[in-house]
Amino acid sequence: MPEPPSYPTIRTHIAGLPVAELAGQFGTPVYVYDAATIRRRLADLAAFDCVRYAVKACSNLAILDLLRREGAVVDTVSSQEVRRALAAGYEVQGTPPPIVYTADIFDAASLELVVGQGVHVNCGSPDMIDQYGRLAPGREITLRINPGFGHGHSQKTNTGGDQSKHGIWHEQLGECLEKALKYDLRVTGLHVHIGSGCDMEHLSQICDAMERLARQAGPMIHSVSTGGGVPIPYHDGEAYVDLDAYFSLWDSTRKRLEETFGHPVRLEIEPGRYLVAESGYLIAEIRAVKKQGQNCFYLVDAGFNNLARPILYGAYHPISIVPHDGVTDRPEQDVVVGGPLCESGDIFTQEEGGYVARRRLPEAAVGDWLVIECAGAYCASMGSNYNSRPMAAEVLIDDGQAALIRRRQSFDEIVAGETIPKSS
Repeated sequence: MPEPPSYPTIRTHIAGLPVAELAGQFGTPVYVYDAATIRRRLADLAAFDCVRYAVKACSNLAILDLLRREGAVVDTVSSQEVRRALAAGYEVQGTPPPIVYTADIFDAASLELVVGQGVHVNCGSPDMIDQYGRLAPGREITLRINPGFGHGHSQKTNTGGDQSKHGIWHEQLGECLEKALKYDLRVTGLHVHIGSGCDMEHLSQICDAMERLARQAGPMIHSVSTGGGVPIPYHDGEAYVDLDAYFSLWDSTRKRLEETFGHPVRLEIEPGRYLVAESGYLIAEIRAVKKQGQNCFYLVDAGFNNLARPILYGAYHPISIVPHDGVTDRPEQDVVVGGPLCESGDIFTQEEGGYVARRRLPEAAVGDWLVIECAGAYCASMGSNYNSRPMAAEVLIDDGQAALIRRRQSFDEIVAGETIPKSS
């Protein structure tokens, strides 16, 4: 298990390259990803039979290509994510399925794509079974089950229980098995995911629920998915998940099912955040330092259009300062970090509920850079064009080389889909 992190408040390099050079070459705001970190985190999960990356965490084609080459398969939640996986070189057929489509509904485009391409489907509602079975009878499917309880660092990331829209309600499993039989669909796997963040007590409850549900489904089950939600430490000194204990609980569950069914059961894990969060850094330039009563604000050229987690969940990210003049011995002060958007909520140092918080950071000036760390998951992939601002550029550092993997949007690209009707 890795040692608990200690995040710096002064930073000069990312993955061995000077931040000043990265900012100068690629401009700001810019996301930078360290490929070596992704490889390390993937290796941490080697005990599992299958590591299925949640594409929504960071969906850049270069990240998907890297994970494909390192042996990970993918979980997708939309037709466009399926297309991303295909564009990154994933095949459709294979054991385990290289691409799985997991959702609670089929929109028309998704249903057409998964049926036409033969993409494996993980159904999260009874209606999906009917809709898929009518068009693709005789195929294999898996079922995502809501076990009746959930967990998460925010109510918005809790994906279990009766307030969550996700998954087939556990009491409807029997009904859904009958639906599948009606269309000759073979239910070969079950998936249970209750939300982000976990502890061993909740994990034990999930394992118990999975075992009970799998026994109800019977020996047709050949795979079980632990879901995702494996957290990473965002605060100094926070411990990593004990992956040995995590795997042991699930492995014991799997072995009991194998003994009952008389055949092997594949054990899958579905991480997003764990694989990519720590690899990512958002570099922004400080464009104003201003006093507002008792608060000192560092205002940067990145906003919640680039990184929305603080405004959505009150999420905490480590922050560091990169001195433009190279002087790293600086006194610290309590500051609030905000962006350029015309929106009072455009604050990176806030708590859930929108409460502005201060952060102890080195003194800084206009022209210094500010790095928001642990920004590889649910950051760039949740970006928007709010205030008509462009999506940030993205860069991948691999073996000491920095490559642009997404250029900054131009104005023409922002408005490419818009038209002004001709007057009648």
